Amino acid sequence: MKNKTLAAWLAFVGGPLGLHRFYLHGAGDLLGWALPVPTALGLYGLERIQRYGVDDHWSWVLVPLLGFTIAGCALTAIVYGLMTRERWNARFNRPFPEEAAAGATNWLTIGAVVLSLLIGATVLMASIAFSFQRYFEYQVEEGRKISQ
Repeated sequence: MKNKTLAAWLAFVGGPLGLHRFYLHGAGDLLGWALPVPTALGLYGLERIQRYGVDDHWSWVLVPLLGFTIAGCALTAIVYGLMTRERWNARFNRPFPEEAAAGATNWLTIGAVVLSLLIGATVLMASIAFSFQRYFEYQVEEGRKISQ
């Protein structure tokens, strides 16, 4: 039986590594194997910022990949946590009755939803702000070069 609370926490904590996908769909899930790629690229972008500074153009592209992956996994945790017991069991616990306890919502599930909303929204806004700030600063610099 697939537990809704565990799936929500796996999506929130280990989502960028695809852990929730492997828990729910097995080791053959292609999306589960694909999720670490943007995570690794985003971490590489953070490493480039440390090495070359915030003016590195590749970091503008790579860092948001990490942020969007984290935000997407937080959204997945919210969807899992807010899913009704009947729908959860019909989707992930098909051979069991719709009233099975694995699809129940408890305080740990609500905690995963609240933290996912808080952290996911913060990371998403920070990723967008970082990218746009760097882009517009670059545009201003190029405009100054042209006008001189």
